[in-house]
Amino acid sequence: MSGPLDPTIANFGYIVASALFIIGLKMLSRQTSARLGNKLSSLGMFIAVVMALLSQPIDDATRMIIIGVGLVLGTVIGAVAAMRVAMTSMPEMVAVFNGFGGLASLLVGWVEFERGRVVWGLPDESVGLVTLIAIFLAVLIGGVTFTGSMIAYAKLAQKISGRPVLFGGQRTLNAAILLLAIVCGVLFITGVLSPQAYIAFLILIGISLLFGVMLTIPIGGADMPVVISLLNSYSGLAACAAGFVIGNTVLVVAGSLVGASGIILTTIMCKAMNRSLQNVLFGGFGAAAGGMAGVEGEARPIDAESAYYVLEAARSVVFVPGYGMAVAQAQHAVRELADLLEANGTEVAFGVHPVAGRMPGHMNVLLAEANIPYEQLREMDDVNAQMPNTDVAIVIGANDVVNPAAREDEGSPIYGMPIINVDQARTTIVLKRSMASGFAGIDNPLFYKENTRMLFGDAKASIEALVGQMKDV
Repeated sequence: MSGPLDPTIANFGYIVASALFIIGLKMLSRQTSARLGNKLSSLGMFIAVVMALLSQPIDDATRMIIIGVGLVLGTVIGAVAAMRVAMTSMPEMVAVFNGFGGLASLLVGWVEFERGRVVWGLPDESVGLVTLIAIFLAVLIGGVTFTGSMIAYAKLAQKISGRPVLFGGQRTLNAAILLLAIVCGVLFITGVLSPQAYIAFLILIGISLLFGVMLTIPIGGADMPVVISLLNSYSGLAACAAGFVIGNTVLVVAGSLVGASGIILTTIMCKAMNRSLQNVLFGGFGAAAGGMAGVEGEARPIDAESAYYVLEAARSVVFVPGYGMAVAQAQHAVRELADLLEANGTEVAFGVHPVAGRMPGHMNVLLAEANIPYEQLREMDDVNAQMPNTDVAIVIGANDVVNPAAREDEGSPIYGMPIINVDQARTTIVLKRSMASGFAGIDNPLFYKENTRMLFGDAKASIEALVGQMKDV
């Protein structure tokens, strides 16, 4: 068998991979360059994996075969899952991937701890303190990320209730769990070779898994976009810690990038809801939310033919997509309707709320899939500034992000959250299957406004009916 790759060549490969990560991440900020950015980042990861494998002594054929089988299985599973997943299930898939990333970091820390118990000698000082701390962080953060992501997946997939699970003394219990985890970490760091230290390490693994559950169950379904980005950050931090454990520079860089970008995105999500991260994590948003009983008024239904006449006369139309558009897979029909409106001389724009859907950027991805020009997408503040002069606002399956209670009702749980003010348009057409509240379970008085018309039914079928009306003219 040949020897390991020269360290200079390996480090050069790691630098190239790190540069590709950074360039790819930068390119993800624009729709026009996002796909290329994703490909460059993937190429960087491929280079990093190859360099890591070639840097190891190739003296055990069985080990290399096992690694090869793992790479092939992972590639096949990932490719098949990515091709088969529906856009409505993309948030759940992201949650699962975050969880597996955390689990991988936990296992790396565990394996290195087991290896250390065998090969590390006395005294304990022969084991680097940084390595021990990194093992502790990889296990703790990795375990939290894994079980937290699984709970997020279960809520998003509606395997369990999306409502917050709250009980008395919950914060105190969480604080006690975290304190116990730190104590276990100190015990195994200071006595890594003793049987008691190994018991403390195993307890730490169990605590980290429990802590992930306890941190995620108090968070309601409406806060899932924030949770997804936060768990993504956790997975990056766990990977960064795992990089310190095994002494892999590029893993430290990649984990740091994911961790930092996830925190930044989480901050943006919280700002978009005008809430603090503490409130998201511990506020129990939606726990006491009711149905539509608190809102009085009469909804005004409209059919596709009547809606067509409203749109045909409109000089400006703003589409506001929500999760209902993803469920109905209506984005392509929406694009066709937008094209027909433009051909009729109508100015068309898309108002995308930062937390619309079930994960950050969910609506942007759907609109990009339908090849809707990036220039037609408007930030929430820009859309709101023009909304009073907009003839028609078409709400497609959105609910909480257009709920005027956030602006008008001080008693509402979402009061103060920035929304897209579709109720200020001259006419608002809401496409929904029923009068049911959104994922957060919050009453929406928009449905009863004087200028609101409810177009009931499947969003895709409703949009296609409007397209048919416009084509028949």
